[in-house]
Amino acid sequence: MTTHLRPAHPSDLDALCQLELDCFDGDRFSRRQLAHLLKGANAVNLIAVADDGTLLGYGTLLLRRNSRQARLYSFCVRPLARGDGLGRRLLEALEAEARHRDLAAITLEVRADNRVALGLYRRAGYQLVRWLDDYYIDGCAAWQMQKRLGAEVREVG
Repeated sequence: MTTHLRPAHPSDLDALCQLELDCFDGDRFSRRQLAHLLKGANAVNLIAVADDGTLLGYGTLLLRRNSRQARLYSFCVRPLARGDGLGRRLLEALEAEARHRDLAAITLEVRADNRVALGLYRRAGYQLVRWLDDYYIDGCAAWQMQKRLGAEVREVG
């Protein structure tokens, strides 16, 4: 299956809502939250789309004014599209967007029990920064991770 990456548009809202339902058991974004990320947030939203138009994944980088750090706020790949490097491609594209904006680092939080995501981030050069107890709604802990993109940046924490 061939996929391409592109910026998300407000017209992708329905597909993003469905992807949230398909990929997350809890801690999902609401329709309103997703609409804000697409229209009002200072964010970069990239989606992965199959040739037939199916949304296969997305990632959102939150940008902060007067900061050289971005936060990987949400990231997911549809289960049927996993294992072929799509997550890596999407992550690399988001990192390229951050570098284009001359950002120094990306931080993220990931479920402590999500070994696949932890492996992806570690292979991409993200380092464990801090353990976050009881981070998710179901009580699962998280790891905060960070990747330096070039210039010096102060540690998170």
